[in-house]
Amino acid sequence: MSPEILFFFDKHLPALPLYEAFEAKVLEAVPGTDVKVQKTQITFSNRHGFAFVSFLPARRAKDRPEHYITVTLGLNRRLDSLRVDKASEPYPGRWTHHLLIASREEIDEELTAWVREAAAFAAEKR
Repeated sequence: MSPEILFFFDKHLPALPLYEAFEAKVLEAVPGTDVKVQKTQITFSNRHGFAFVSFLPARRAKDRPEHYITVTLGLNRRLDSLRVDKASEPYPGRWTHHLLIASREEIDEELTAWVREAAAFAAEKR
């Protein structure tokens, strides 16, 4: 674990195992992925960012679990899933989805498929 990632999770240490499980899935599913730790998010990219981890409060406070990560994915379509906490179309043909992840069980094949789809979408951008 890099010092940058440990610093990023400094105030959210109980959520670190969620991130570790997500990162492992992404790196396995999308070979050649770059990981960049920034002040407010961790970006997974190929040519462009396709998945992001943050602590964005994508759910009302009373509905949020104590420990979580927010995974943000960019796709060319709106996901029709109850797992999506927020979705927006910042410009035509690009949908941003925020998913609050509170357990390792949520880092499953469905999420991994969406990550692969987001990576393919990002790789197509010019």
